[in-house]
Amino acid sequence: MHIDRRSADNTGIVLIDYVTGFANVFTSQNVSENINGAVALAKTALGYEVPLVVTLGPEQDPRGPLYPELSAVLGEHPLVHRGGSFDAFDHQGFETAVAAMDRKHLVLAGLMTEGCIVHTALGALRRDYEVSLVIDATAGETPAIHDAAVTRLVQLGVTPTSWLSLASEFQRTYDDEKSVGVYYDLLTLKPGMSKNLHALQSAVALGQAS
Repeated sequence: MHIDRRSADNTGIVLIDYVTGFANVFTSQNVSENINGAVALAKTALGYEVPLVVTLGPEQDPRGPLYPELSAVLGEHPLVHRGGSFDAFDHQGFETAVAAMDRKHLVLAGLMTEGCIVHTALGALRRDYEVSLVIDATAGETPAIHDAAVTRLVQLGVTPTSWLSLASEFQRTYDDEKSVGVYYDLLTLKPGMSKNLHALQSAVALGQAS
């Protein structure tokens, strides 16, 4: 079976509606975990030079701006503001931005699973993109509603993944010294991994010396 390895050459990352106003709406994941996932994906895109599209509602959206933690990572990265469509592809600016990435595989994450995430993923499938959904960076109103939306997408061919698994696929090996610093930085976002980071780095050094 031929399975493409996700890389900066074939993959684009799309972050959808990470706005502060949703923080009191979703319960399938806690807010800090969702922010952490958004930050991790932005750092992954920028660190591995993966094309990135970030989209949210209209400017001056009463639901609030992007998470401040995400904005801090993105800096001056352009944002695609949309109107009221659940499928972001219904907005020409978004479709143009995604097409400009010129990548066949899209990695989606954001809010809310049962709304803009599921419908944008369906829009991508209809345009013959291969789609992955980052489960630990995506949330819905309740766990049951989130799970129902994810199940629907998986049945239609969307691949579920986690943000660290995606980064691992980009990194491939600790021996790639050009980018391993990016990966180590991402590990600091995982409390358990962060505690053992020094031991991990020491083990990698031992392996490289053998």
